[in-house]
Amino acid sequence: MMEERMGDCWSYTKDQFDNLEKHTQSGIEFVERYTKFVKERSEIEINYAKQIRNLSKKYQPKKNSREEEENKYTSCRAFLSTLNELNDYAGQHEVIAENLTSQIIAELSRYLTELKAERKSHFHDGRKAQQHIESSWKQLEASKRRFERDCKEADRAQQYFERMDADINVTKADVEKARQQAQMRHQMAADSKTEYSNFLTKFNQEQNEHYHTLIPNIFQKLQEMEERRIERVGMSMKTYAEVDREVLPIVGKCLDGMTKAAESIEPKTDSKQVVESYKSGFEPPGEVEFEDYGPGQSMKRTVSETSLSNSRGEAKERPSGGKSKGKLWPFIKNKNKGSGPEDFSHLPPEQRRKKLQAKIDDFNKDIQKEMDQKDALTKMKGVYEKNPQMGDPASVDPRLVEIAMNIEKIQSEVQKFEGWLAEVEGRLPSKSDPPRRQSGLYETQNSNSTTVGNNCAQDRESSPDGSYTEEQSSETQVKVAIANTPEFDDEFDDGDEETLPTIGTCKAIYQFEGHNEGTISVTEGELLYVIEEDKGDGWTRVRRNEEEEGYVPTSYVEVFLEPNAKGAMTYI
Repeated sequence: MMEERMGDCWSYTKDQFDNLEKHTQSGIEFVERYTKFVKERSEIEINYAKQIRNLSKKYQPKKNSREEEENKYTSCRAFLSTLNELNDYAGQHEVIAENLTSQIIAELSRYLTELKAERKSHFHDGRKAQQHIESSWKQLEASKRRFERDCKEADRAQQYFERMDADINVTKADVEKARQQAQMRHQMAADSKTEYSNFLTKFNQEQNEHYHTLIPNIFQKLQEMEERRIERVGMSMKTYAEVDREVLPIVGKCLDGMTKAAESIEPKTDSKQVVESYKSGFEPPGEVEFEDYGPGQSMKRTVSETSLSNSRGEAKERPSGGKSKGKLWPFIKNKNKGSGPEDFSHLPPEQRRKKLQAKIDDFNKDIQKEMDQKDALTKMKGVYEKNPQMGDPASVDPRLVEIAMNIEKIQSEVQKFEGWLAEVEGRLPSKSDPPRRQSGLYETQNSNSTTVGNNCAQDRESSPDGSYTEEQSSETQVKVAIANTPEFDDEFDDGDEETLPTIGTCKAIYQFEGHNEGTISVTEGELLYVIEEDKGDGWTRVRRNEEEEGYVPTSYVEVFLEPNAKGAMTYI
């Protein structure tokens, strides 16, 4: 009966360990499944952020494209701001992914390793305790069987002694031997009894400790482990929500930025930008005069009876044989789209003026960059001259020469474009002008350009509507007119001006090859006369003799001005 109860207890304990082992294993699998869920959510956030960034990048205006030019409109700028906010919005989803990885996935992965090790340790202790109690029970059973066997042997030895003692035919020696054998068996039975009693006491103590201390402690540890696991999962779920909540303020700011960008759109401002961008500068044509029919007099015919752009003042061919350029009338498609000539003469006056001014501004920026590089190299050269161990001053000279030539080349381009700009600005009418096209260049001509003025007047008369026409002959006349205006006389008619007085001397410290027009070649150490000092453009005007004079880079000469000469000269 006792053995059956012991077997039931051990079987029950083993079953409990099996149940706990299955439950704790399922708990670990749940943590692993939740970790995988968070990992997949993190990957979704990363991919979503990547797609959002690619979308924002895809619709960013391309450099040097029509989209970049359209950024002057408030609607386009608002869209650009929306794209930038969207890029920041994508960044917050990247933050979510990073926080999920660092605060949940990494932490749960470490915790799973610890949890598996702790679970393994507890079940190892449980199996060890179970094996120990089973071993003690086996020892108890072995001592019990040995005690029983020794007792039976002692009884048989006693019975044999008694038969021998009662038998008169048995010798006295045999009786004594039987008696000693019976005593020995009784002693072995007594020793087995003592051993059995000791094992029984020991087993009862171990059994009591096993069922009341060891196993409950192991179960308690497993329970605490399971509770910590559940608590840890709950904390991870809370962190999962907090990770999203932390980025909500910044996401809200991104959305506010998009809303603010949308509210910044100004339709009227954009429409004014369109007007300013495509304003042609043309004046509306004058009224069409009545043409009476007379004998022997033909009435003027138009090139096209269906197109207004070709019907007014454009049927007449120019003496040069070129075709006149018609006015860009509203709602008529311009077939001359493209890069066009360098002077933008294919554009309407106002658009041409803007393009020329933009080119001049770009050239001035390039000149400033070159000047900055020149100043930096000049300072470097000065440092080398004072400290030869740092470098050779002569190594800077080729670069300085190259920069000087670049500046000279860009300045010539600036002069060319400024001439075209002056031509356009002279043709553009002011608000106070009468409704016909006039040019300040024509009005400022002196008496030597009367012929040019008459030709220009004829051109204007050939266009009754006052439209802007261009051709090779008119461009040539304009250039002649520009050359004859007072502000260009000194620049293009250097041969007719008086000889400039000498204001000092200079010594060439470097050799300079003056290949460009207006410059003069000098050799190192050559002495020259200064007739015009540097006006801030990096050039000094010098004279070798009565016939040879020109410009040299100021950094290539050492100037010695005469007293009171500085500032006496003016720009030519």
